[in-house]
Order: sequence, then C-alpha cells, then structure tokens
Amino acid sequence: MLRRKKTNSIEITKLSSLVAENVEITGDLAFSDGLRVDGSVCGNLSNKEGRKGLLVLSERGRIEGNVRVHDAVINGEIVGDVTVEHFLELQPKARITGDIKYRQLQMDCGASVSGTLTCEPEGQAGADDKVEPKTDEKVVEFNSSSHG
Repeated sequence: MLRRKKTNSIEITKLSSLVAENVEITGDLAFSDGLRVDGSVCGNLSNKEGRKGLLVLSERGRIEGNVRVHDAVINGEIVGDVTVEHFLELQPKARITGDIKYRQLQMDCGASVSGTLTCEPEGQAGADDKVEPKTDEKVVEFNSSSHG
C-alpha cells in the first residue's frame, strides 16, 4: 500500500488581491483567499474569519500594524505583532519588529526578527487573539468573487 507522506507547507491558495508597489493604504484590511502586498499598509491586516487566507509580502512591501492570517510568506517589513495559524515562511529579506506566534516556521538565513517567537500547539495559534482596529477607520475588505 502506497502512503503519501504528510508535508508541512503552505496550503495552495489563489492570490486574488494585490496591493501594488506604488499603493499606500491607511486602514485595516480583511481579505479572503490570498493577498500579495508590494506596497505599503498602515493598519491591521487579517484574513476573514473562517477563511484560510495567504499573505505574501514581497521585499518591496511594508506593513505597519498587526497581522493575523492562516499562512504567510514574508520577504518585506512588518512593524507589529504577527499571528500565523498554520505555516509561516520568513524569506531572506524579511524584517519583523514585533512578537510572532506560529504553528510551523521556516526561517531563511538573512531574515531578522526583533521580538519573541512563540510556537503554538495545533489549533492554538491566534485562537485567543483578535486583531483590533488600529484606529477608528473603516476596515477595507477584499473579496475574491467577481460580479458580472
């Protein structure tokens, strides 16, 4: 009997939204599916509750605020706490100033973290944490469904 070995990796998710390099967003973002950030976000960022969102932060991207997602690939800068419920990959140019909670971690040589790294048991990473809005600003939601 052939058995498939369970792999620890990011779940395949469609990157349905993009914050382009020349875009600066001030306010909290909630998304479903996948979000790539090449620009700048000043506010908290999270996937919608019950969704397995993937955040990809390129080396040109910057987030100033707390992040709470299912999976993340980080190669840019985050100033704030990061909670990843499943798999976190810190690539060589990742720079995080804040505490990190994760279930699985891959950290490449060159990545830097100024804060604590906490490995949470399965199902616990972020279970008690809620990303509170940074200000009284409205939350912007990205939906992957297309209309028309």
